[in-house]
Amino acid sequence: VQLVESGGGLVQAGTSLRLSCAPSGRHYGINSAAWYRQAPGKERELVASITWDGITNYAVSVQGRFTISRDNAKNTVYLQMNSLKPEDTARYYCNANVQILINGAMDYWGKGTLVTVSS
Repeated sequence: VQLVESGGGLVQAGTSLRLSCAPSGRHYGINSAAWYRQAPGKERELVASITWDGITNYAVSVQGRFTISRDNAKNTVYLQMNSLKPEDTARYYCNANVQILINGAMDYWGKGTLVTVSS
């Protein structure tokens, strides 16, 4: 199983992007998931998380601008990013707990997708 992220790119401040994350390979679905980001020279930080039953949590810096969601039918987790700011520039990583066996799950990280916000 691998986590595949998509949706990053170069955008202007004030615009929007939507990131997607889905596991490839054989699995039984996503339990919990989260998006992290890491800017150059900074530590990786939690951006948003979502539980198996849809409870969400956000970093203070993105509250009101970013929305994490999930489509269980598509086994995909999204991060809708609105009103982007230059300080949102970072590589965004998906982290998910994936049910790989009927009675077993594992945590996976994606390789990241780059988001660059110009002023």
